[in-house]
Amino acid sequence: MRLRSEQGFGLIELLMAMVMLNIGILAIVAAFNSGIVTLNRASRSSTAAALADKIMESYRATTYGCIYQNTPPTDSTYTGDTAYSGTYGLSTGSTCSSAPLPASSSQTGADHKNYRVDTYVVWSCSTGSPSGTSSAPTCLTAGSGRPLKKVTVVVRDAAKLTARPYTRLASTFDASTG
Repeated sequence: MRLRSEQGFGLIELLMAMVMLNIGILAIVAAFNSGIVTLNRASRSSTAAALADKIMESYRATTYGCIYQNTPPTDSTYTGDTAYSGTYGLSTGSTCSSAPLPASSSQTGADHKNYRVDTYVVWSCSTGSPSGTSSAPTCLTAGSGRPLKKVTVVVRDAAKLTARPYTRLASTFDASTG
C-alpha cells in the first residue's frame, strides 16, 4: 500500500537548490566587490604616500631658513584640517634661491588620478609650547626649548575633498641641522 504520491516533490527540491545556489553566488560576488574596493583604496593610498614623500623630500633638501610657506589658502578643506594653525611658518629673513613650495596644489599620481596635496608649515618647540606668533617663537618652557618648524603634508582625493585624507606625513626641522 502506498502512503502518498511523490509527484512534484522533485520540483520543490530543485527550486530550493536553486535558491541556495543563488544565495551562495551572491555572497561570492559581494566578497569580490568588497575586495575590489579595498584594493582600489590601497592603490590610491600608496600613490598618495609616494606624492607626500616627494613633497617632504623637497623640504628635506631645503635649508632651515628657507623652509617657510607663502600665505596659505583660506578654503574650508585647508583650514579645517587638524594640522592647520593660524601661525604658519614665515620666512626668517634668510636669502632663499627658490620660492616656497605651494601650500596647496593639485597633482597627478602615477596612477593618472588627481590628488590635492596640502602642506602646512607651523612653528613648534623642541620642548614645551610656542608662543603664538608667525615669526620664530619664544618657547615657553622651564628649560631652553628650541624653535622648530613642523611640516605636515596631507594628500586627499581631488574629487572628494570632504573624504578622509589618504595619507598624512609630518616632519620637524631644527635650525641646528641646517
